[in-house]
Amino acid sequence: MSAPRIKICGLKDAGTIRAMDGLPIHEIGFVFAPSKRQVTPETAASLIREVHALKGAGGERPLAAGVFVNAEFERLRELLAVAPLDIVQLHGEESPSLCRSIRSGLNVRVWKVFSVGESGDEAAERIRPYAGSVDAVLIDTAGGGTGKPFDWEQIEAYKAAARSIGVPLYVAGGLNPDNADRLVRDYAPDGIDVSSGVETEGQKDIHKIRLFVQKVVER
Repeated sequence: MSAPRIKICGLKDAGTIRAMDGLPIHEIGFVFAPSKRQVTPETAASLIREVHALKGAGGERPLAAGVFVNAEFERLRELLAVAPLDIVQLHGEESPSLCRSIRSGLNVRVWKVFSVGESGDEAAERIRPYAGSVDAVLIDTAGGGTGKPFDWEQIEAYKAAARSIGVPLYVAGGLNPDNADRLVRDYAPDGIDVSSGVETEGQKDIHKIRLFVQKVVER
């Protein structure tokens, strides 16, 4: 089984990004939605320049992703003119048509995020309308940013739903160096997304980032 794609989210400082050089990371995320990890477009632009200097998985630079909630097309257009993101990660109620417009009109990849509640039965019903509108699906604990995992038994239903529309499934929510290897071994998502699980006292910890990546790659 090949290792999943790895996304480290919620970066705020250049030093941590520089220290990630050489790690097999595929995406680095910046939060534009209200959050303690929120960055301005100008700060993000500076940090994206640091990302462009990195060598990540396969010797390629990681992709820069931006996290948004209920994003508006014109606001995204303005922001992308300042901060050249590769991926727009949408956590709100964005419709398939809006996702399609963002993807084609702004020439950026679109990931749609779904909060996972009590049951995975609705996975196909939720994801099917986004066929042809998104480049990936990400599932997270309801509420987002809780640092707590959801019931991983639901992953299979969402993975099948994502496959049915031809896109990869990323899993987030409560991941850390202690449980990432089990997630990958037992549920084999296409990608994993971590933020608070690689922090110490609310700040990104490069030692935890390295350990997280090691656990995923060498599980």
